[in-house]
Amino acid sequence: MKFVDPKTDIAFKKIFGNDAHKSILIEFLNEILELDSPIESVTINNAYQAPRFKGLKETTLDVKATDKLKREFIVEMQVEKETAFAKRAVYYSSKAYSQQLKKAQKYHLLKPVIFLGILDFTMFEEHNDVISRHLILNQKTGQHDLKDLEFNFIELKKFTKSQVELETVAEKWIYFLQHADDLDHVPENANTPALQEAYEVAAQHTWTAEELDIYEAQEFKIAVDANVLESARMEALEQGKLEGKLEGEKLKTLEIAKNLLATGLDIEIIAKTTGLTHTEIEHLQ
Repeated sequence: MKFVDPKTDIAFKKIFGNDAHKSILIEFLNEILELDSPIESVTINNAYQAPRFKGLKETTLDVKATDKLKREFIVEMQVEKETAFAKRAVYYSSKAYSQQLKKAQKYHLLKPVIFLGILDFTMFEEHNDVISRHLILNQKTGQHDLKDLEFNFIELKKFTKSQVELETVAEKWIYFLQHADDLDHVPENANTPALQEAYEVAAQHTWTAEELDIYEAQEFKIAVDANVLESARMEALEQGKLEGKLEGEKLKTLEIAKNLLATGLDIEIIAKTTGLTHTEIEHLQ
């Protein structure tokens, strides 16, 4: 049995944004988020629809859902590293919050917006937490008085547990996101109905030929983009090394020129010896 990579656009949306499999999204959110009231049912606002044509999307995809308490959930998978992702999360959430009200409606009708970003890169270097929760708190008391906006992030690169080390259901979901495409069978510890359902939806033999074509094209695009980024990083690294080497050689040359000046040698002779210009040597004087 072969599974798709849940991090690709079409797979993520088919697994977590599927009206026919709402229990997957419900359990996933309940296990990852520390909600005062667990989600009992959801309406997926941008539900998955089988594609009618081949095409590529960006490596960003969100699933938007509302539960029976009218709380809005934005779940976004981000593959490529984006330095402004946190700002975009705040922007998306604020926009969703403000759009709840129509003209002349009362502010008391506003409901919480809860953002969950699943990142295939490290965003918060200062801590090692795989899951982080960001709230609006009173700086002095630490009280959580403003509760309508909440930001959660899963940083997949920080998750290093093997299959036998998984303890919580949340960890099993993160493992699914990270490793499903490497497996050839459903893990024995995928022991909740929703997890088993997620693996079933991710099984490639249940996909149409057109879905698989788009999936493979998106996988290829992700690989190409990753190679481009890595090549750019290596090129910048090599450029930095070269510039550092040249800077070091320049400093050595200046030091030699300075020592020659101290002996009273003529500037013309020092310039011919070191390759420095007359102006550079005069600055040393």
